[in-house]
Amino acid sequence: MLDYTQVPSPCFVLDEKRLVKNMEILDDIQKKTGVHIICALKGYSFWRSFPLIGKYLAGATASSLNEARLAREEMNKQVHVFAPVYSDDEIDEILSLADHISFNSFSQWARFKEKTLRAGVSAGIRVNPEFSTVETDIYNPCGKHSRLGVTEAEFKPELLDGIEGLHFHALCEQDADALEGVLAAFEKHFGKYIDRMKWVNFGGGHHITRKDYHRDELVRILKGFMERHPGVEVIMEPGEAVGWQTGELVTTVEDIVHNEVDIAILNVSISAHMPDCLEMPYRPAVTGSGMPGEKAFTYKLTGCSCLAGDQLGDFSFDKPLQVGDKLIFEDMIHYTMVKTTFFNGVRHPSIGKFDMDGKFHLLHKFTYEQFKDKL
Repeated sequence: MLDYTQVPSPCFVLDEKRLVKNMEILDDIQKKTGVHIICALKGYSFWRSFPLIGKYLAGATASSLNEARLAREEMNKQVHVFAPVYSDDEIDEILSLADHISFNSFSQWARFKEKTLRAGVSAGIRVNPEFSTVETDIYNPCGKHSRLGVTEAEFKPELLDGIEGLHFHALCEQDADALEGVLAAFEKHFGKYIDRMKWVNFGGGHHITRKDYHRDELVRILKGFMERHPGVEVIMEPGEAVGWQTGELVTTVEDIVHNEVDIAILNVSISAHMPDCLEMPYRPAVTGSGMPGEKAFTYKLTGCSCLAGDQLGDFSFDKPLQVGDKLIFEDMIHYTMVKTTFFNGVRHPSIGKFDMDGKFHLLHKFTYEQFKDKL
């Protein structure tokens, strides 16, 4: 058992033993199939563990310049990059860091094609297989009117010169059967182009390290695809499978108030520190707790900000909560932790003002160092 009395509150805390267990599972898939698995930093950016991860995985995938720098500096294996858009003031540095880059549209590819070719970076185009079993719209990359990936109707084979890969992403914490359905749609819409490619990226959302994931089915599906398309490298980029159940968020009860029900106010904010619990929404597990009424004492767990909706809902406990009690939120290292800071490594807006004479002053510009220091 881990001794959480050593941990300050609030604190995100990683358990390296559990991380290694996940790495061994992912590496076993690599060895059985020949696919290359890389870590999606948008889901797991605990960079102090990158040297450990780099012993098992082929590299990392980034969604921004900040993440690409982090991958190159702290893991320094393969660096793959995909973002919905790239800007003129960042593309040169991104290309200096990347081994692979995927473009979200043919217009972006045309805009940056010459620079990409000169940099010697392997280029891909993201496609939308127009099939997904993701139920929550905000996490569905293939939902109606999605901006992510090129549909078959908008695909321009005449612009494929220089493109070496196809990239799709259509899953969200799903099992192998969901991948099989997506692959069938992908091959239906884009199969005629696959064998022209050097690589295909199956994106993320593969919940490979989850206890009930059907890993034997995954091996069968991957081998089948590779038999149908010999010589094409297959890449997978899960984030949640890397950090799944590897760490917690340690919090403290700071006050208990009563308004028809008992309400515990914690020293964290759900809005600021666990925004995915609100946007999904989903109910995180709290060690030792049960559903409302399941145990003897039920409390509404709430955050410390002034936002009225800064709350998680009702949880029950065997004993009454006391001020000073530590509550352990489980499985907080993937996604929750990254959303507390610069999600996707997306740069924060600068801050400026116009003075009384109408002259503009740039007061602050956020840096890569500030992004990295928050992880």
